[in-house]
Amino acid sequence: MREIEINKNEAGQRLDKLLAKYLNKAPKSFIYKMLRKKNITLNKKKADGSEKLEINDKVQLFLSDETIDKFSEVDVVAIDVDLNIIYEDQDILVINKPAGMLSQKARPEDETLTEYVIAYLLKTKQLTKEELISFHPGLCNRLDRNTSGIIIAGKSLTGLQQMGNLLKERNIGKYYLTIVKGVVKESTSIEGYLTKDKNHNRVTISQKPSEGADYIKTQYEPLKTNGEYTLLRVKLLTGRSHQIRAHLQSIGHPVVGDGKYGDVQVNKYFKRNFNLRFHLLHSWELNFPEITGELSALSQKQFTAPLPNYFDAIVRRIF
Repeated sequence: MREIEINKNEAGQRLDKLLAKYLNKAPKSFIYKMLRKKNITLNKKKADGSEKLEINDKVQLFLSDETIDKFSEVDVVAIDVDLNIIYEDQDILVINKPAGMLSQKARPEDETLTEYVIAYLLKTKQLTKEELISFHPGLCNRLDRNTSGIIIAGKSLTGLQQMGNLLKERNIGKYYLTIVKGVVKESTSIEGYLTKDKNHNRVTISQKPSEGADYIKTQYEPLKTNGEYTLLRVKLLTGRSHQIRAHLQSIGHPVVGDGKYGDVQVNKYFKRNFNLRFHLLHSWELNFPEITGELSALSQKQFTAPLPNYFDAIVRRIF
């Protein structure tokens, strides 16, 4: 017999949902059969799977270790990656992601920041393989592969859910630094409608709404210009895939180094003279609002992520 004691990361969900995670290779019919036969019980009582779990509840599995092991599978990344951690508490990590690292899988064999976060939590003994069966830490926001800077990871269910709500409600100020082609003289905000082509992982921007298009709004402020290029501080007022890169390109100011939306000749110049391999877009700053409740430790905090060395060197050279 094996017993699972429900913790804060598992509470609040239905029993059958937990069992589907814990016995993730078992058919649903097997799980419900075991419940009917009282081979799986909740607090030593018969359960049908619809019960909502609470902290300190106990789930009993009257199954052999061989059966449990056969129906449970946990994938753990063994690679040890040094994360650039800006801030950490019991619920979240604020990480400075390097350009070139994936936030989420493009192919099943890809290793991503999510796997590296899990590996870090296992290494620091903040998470066990057993806990990983029923709860997966994850990322609360995403960055394109070649965009560097701040990403928030949820270490707990509270962190994932509450941070997800804050991001969804757009209560967090998110600022980026980028270098664009051309001279930008004034601070302003631009609006438009973004349509994503999932087959080609590319977006288009239009000024009129259309079916399937998402409204977007981007605010930017010029910090420096040399007459050919401008360093911008960009604030995301909506958060859509490729929004900053495509939106700035649509008004004639493509991001330097952007192979998808950028200017070919500009990119060649920076590749030749600076060996630039990534587009110059960096998630630079997060400003949290006043927060009460479970994430109150983050109330009115501000985090900044230093520019990557190659980005900082270009800023120093051309401005």
